Amino acid sequence: MYENDLPLTESMFYILLALHEPRHGYAITQAVEQMTCSRVKLGAGTLYGALKTMQKKGWIEPCGEAPGSRGKKEYRLTREGSEVFEAETERMKEALKNAERVL
Repeated sequence: MYENDLPLTESMFYILLALHEPRHGYAITQAVEQMTCSRVKLGAGTLYGALKTMQKKGWIEPCGEAPGSRGKKEYRLTREGSEVFEAETERMKEALKNAERVL
């Protein structure tokens, strides 16, 4: 169903993972850095370019302003975004299973 959109870039994968709960841009970058022990650091251009692309694809949507954030827009996953994330996760599991079988 989403084969044409896969594989996701690592940045897009981690942004979708971070958006399993609503977050604004800076909170997304912080979550991704924390999850990856600072290995993946999202620059503003990468982050907001990916957010724009994912909004156009219908994977995420704005969901209001973050409390106490002086107007920062929060985003959340849509049903389609969750499905894309699940499809990518399954693709990665298969790749890992194949690698483990060979190694």
